[in-house]
Amino acid sequence: MLREIAIGGALAPSLVLYVLVAIPLYLIIDRLASAIGFYRLVWNPALVRVGLFVCLLSGFVLMTKPGGMLP
Repeated sequence: MLREIAIGGALAPSLVLYVLVAIPLYLIIDRLASAIGFYRLVWNPALVRVGLFVCLLSGFVLMTKPGGMLP
């Protein structure tokens, strides 16, 4: 995970960049899942949506750690 990034001369945590990358991908996957009716099969759709976003965000963080995804 990167430590911090410069945005307009101000330092911001790299988590901001990860969230900004994860949101559009999440929205695409969420719309596809809604279109095929996936959320009708789960007990709590809101919980599945939060879990999907957390998985995407953690995947981006793991991909940028030094040494890649594998230890």
